[in-house]
Amino acid sequence: MNERAELSCDLVRELWAKTYNAEGRPDWSHLFPYYHPDILFRDTIQEIRGIEEFQAMCGRLAARSKSLRMKVRSVVKEGNLIFLEWEMILAFGKYPDSSVYGCTRLSLHDDGRIIEQRDYYDLWGDIFDNIPRFGPAYRRFMRRKFG
Repeated sequence: MNERAELSCDLVRELWAKTYNAEGRPDWSHLFPYYHPDILFRDTIQEIRGIEEFQAMCGRLAARSKSLRMKVRSVVKEGNLIFLEWEMILAFGKYPDSSVYGCTRLSLHDDGRIIEQRDYYDLWGDIFDNIPRFGPAYRRFMRRKFG
């Protein structure tokens, strides 16, 4: 396996900044060496196991996005956990850009590679906020039903 630097807060910020470039087309290839072959990835809509499935998921996201950018707001590391706070700006087809706000928890294996990634975000709420009249109606519904 290739030598790779230990994942520090600065390195994570640098790597994630390279992933979502100014052209809007994401490229994760420089990140894959930092992931363990047995990676477990989870977010609000899916659970992926193994590096091959994870790479395929990244490819699907890139293929269906007209534009995808990320602004890393903060990175914190404690022990074998790294937390990122971010804003992802997406564009699908003819629709305007939408911001999705979230956090990522990275769990590191004893060998320093990422063994688990958990992304937390409200995909639908953040996207619906950009649709006139629908966004406010969705937020009212959520407050009535969930608090």
